[in-house]
Amino acid sequence: MKKAPALLKILVSVLLLLVLPTSCKKEKHAVLKKTDNTAEVKRLTIIADSCFENSDYKNAFNTYTRIISLSDTVKDRIDYVDALISLAYIYQYQGDYIQSEETVIKILPHLKYMKKPRFAWNAYFIQGFNYFKTDNLESALVYFRKALHLNTSAFRKWGILNSIGIVYMKQKKYNAAAFMFEKITTEGYHAQKFKTNSCDRFELMDYAVMLNNLGICYQNLKNPKAIDFYNKALKIRLKINDRDNISSSYAALSEYYLKTNPALANKYAKLGYEKASEVNFYVDKNYCLSFLVQTATGNELKKYTNIYIHFTDSINKARLKNKNQFSDIKYNFKKDIEENLELKSQKAEHELEMQRQKNRSNISYVVIFISAFILLFLFFHITLKGKKEKDDAIFKSELRISQKLHNELANDVFKLSTRIQNSNLEEPKTKEELLNHLDQIYLKTRKISKENSIIPFNENYEIGLKEMISEYSHSDLHIIVNGLNTVSWSKIERIKKITVFRSLQEIFDTMKKHSDASLSSLTFKINDKNLQIIYIDNNTKVQNSSINLKNRLKSVENRLKTLKGFLQVSDSENQGFKVFINLPL
Repeated sequence: MKKAPALLKILVSVLLLLVLPTSCKKEKHAVLKKTDNTAEVKRLTIIADSCFENSDYKNAFNTYTRIISLSDTVKDRIDYVDALISLAYIYQYQGDYIQSEETVIKILPHLKYMKKPRFAWNAYFIQGFNYFKTDNLESALVYFRKALHLNTSAFRKWGILNSIGIVYMKQKKYNAAAFMFEKITTEGYHAQKFKTNSCDRFELMDYAVMLNNLGICYQNLKNPKAIDFYNKALKIRLKINDRDNISSSYAALSEYYLKTNPALANKYAKLGYEKASEVNFYVDKNYCLSFLVQTATGNELKKYTNIYIHFTDSINKARLKNKNQFSDIKYNFKKDIEENLELKSQKAEHELEMQRQKNRSNISYVVIFISAFILLFLFFHITLKGKKEKDDAIFKSELRISQKLHNELANDVFKLSTRIQNSNLEEPKTKEELLNHLDQIYLKTRKISKENSIIPFNENYEIGLKEMISEYSHSDLHIIVNGLNTVSWSKIERIKKITVFRSLQEIFDTMKKHSDASLSSLTFKINDKNLQIIYIDNNTKVQNSSINLKNRLKSVENRLKTLKGFLQVSDSENQGFKVFINLPL
């Protein structure tokens, strides 16, 4: 393995010989003068932001696209990233989540240069929402949690918690979602401001949304407290005349009473439809019309059924029209940008062509030679290192097995050999005893073989674990296993499954040698993303052997520490011996 430094010296020497001659040549390079567009970028940013705030997304899209084409990605990085964030939001509002995601990907490399965390927060929030809308809920949670861990304002942090709660709702994890919304509405930014009566109108609007979401969770959990939160959200919305969201409260109340009180559900559905029609909020109009169809009778049923059918057709046509218009805008701007870039590219290529031809050949030869040399070096280095590590692992494994065979079998074999020499093999009783002794040696050998056999990591892992545990159960020791099948072993990493398997083997081996327990239990459970394993037995030799047992389990403790887990050992005269294992997943 001492060849590596020598190879590095050769590599550096060759690199210097190849690079220095080319770098010493004084050639006149063609210089491209870059236009400074910073002032124009600033001017356009003000215009684009104004359009965006006034929901004029068509002109905002055009202006942000112009900003991106003019910006120097280093000098104008803040305006450039801000324009990309706004474009990603616009794509999202138009329902183009794939294009929105592609835009966010362009932002990510710049985040490490941005001092203010709001840029990262917006990027992660947009990406999380894109995944949420495309039903990739696990990825949505990943990005929302990234945003949560940023050092941002309380308003943003609690807003992200609200988004996480909504994902849980979509996953139908209503208990988790209810816990999240309870925390937000009692301890969060909005809750604190609501208690001190210092919320502005927009904060009250957000707070009412969170209360309504909590009501939805409780309704799905059959919790009667749902109606209290629905009414509380409605009260706030009526007080501040939240025209955009009042219809959502009425729709939720209508759904709540749909089965228990159809007349009241019909009343709230009518109110919701009226309020949604005032602001042309098609989502709530759609919900309320569907509830009206379910609760109406006679002529009203026919009336609302016709309205519902006509409304659905109109919405589908409008969506298609908006999608086509937005596609045209994207196409036209893409075409303009491509034409401008083509002209700039032709000019640059004309000025640089001669210089590029002079350097191309030399650079290619240098890169190819260096790449080949590095690959060769890495190949030999990794091969030698891997071989040494493999040899070390084999040696240690063979040494461990050899020691175990010697410790556990050598004495038994010697005793058997001596007994054979000194006994009359013709006597049936002696023959039976010798055969029993041979069976015991065979079982020990088989056990050692099993301990060092390959652990199954596919769907058979649970079966293999059960078989290993069952081998320690015998007429004098009964083992009870709880919760083994509740763990999703297929989702746990390979190295962690090895750790669990070998740790339990070592615990049972230790207890077998140093304990007189007749009953032991093994409990598996998942608690807050941690795998917890509890071993308990009725050992009566605790006073004499507890310290020794703790020391013997030191290797298990070290094995767990490498994976950020831990082991706790406790003993009692009345309760026997107890081992607690915690392994983060």
